[in-house]
Amino acid sequence: MRATSAALWETVHAERRHLVADLAGLDEDEWATPSLCPGWDVHDVVAHLVDTARTGRLAFVREMLRARLDFDRANETGIARERREDPRETVAALQSVADLTRTPPANLATRLVEAIVHGEDVRRPLGIVRRYPEAAVAQALGYQRRTAVSFGGGRERAAGLRLVDRTTGATWFDGTGAGLSVEADALDLLLAVSGRPVAPERLEGPGASHLVRASPSGRDDPEQR
Repeated sequence: MRATSAALWETVHAERRHLVADLAGLDEDEWATPSLCPGWDVHDVVAHLVDTARTGRLAFVREMLRARLDFDRANETGIARERREDPRETVAALQSVADLTRTPPANLATRLVEAIVHGEDVRRPLGIVRRYPEAAVAQALGYQRRTAVSFGGGRERAAGLRLVDRTTGATWFDGTGAGLSVEADALDLLLAVSGRPVAPERLEGPGASHLVRASPSGRDDPEQR
């Protein structure tokens, strides 16, 4: 069952605040840790989250026109705009925008995907473990499985695969339900479908190798595609 808009925003706001709390006390070297997004360090991802939290529909269109419809260029401009010299100030900025409900012209579920996937882009390289609400992860995974890669999803990566959450038994699949199965924690499935690197040993089943090959590390930003 999908969350209502109000419930979804409540989850997104809570996840932003959880990330702020998790990043308190990082030292200088930790801020420079490469994230799961190639070319971005931890500080860059946080600045990106500040930028996207501030970005509404009109602002998104304006920034895309300035970037000549180049998503990567628009993202880099946003990071440069919101990245403070002192990372602690960038975190403070994320705290200040945590409860905003702005969104670009995209499905609201992209806000949920962003909060979880970018949260892991930062947490995993730092060794920080976060238990996300199961329903939120399931909704984000369902959205990513249905959405084309060109729009920030992972439909092509998951094509022909039957994704099974080893904890709850929840399953995501193409219309027929047939296909090679991949069993893992729903969070790992979400990351793999979203193009993030997941250790092969965390994915089990005859379709696991297919999903690993289809999910190289990438900087897909679902909130802007």
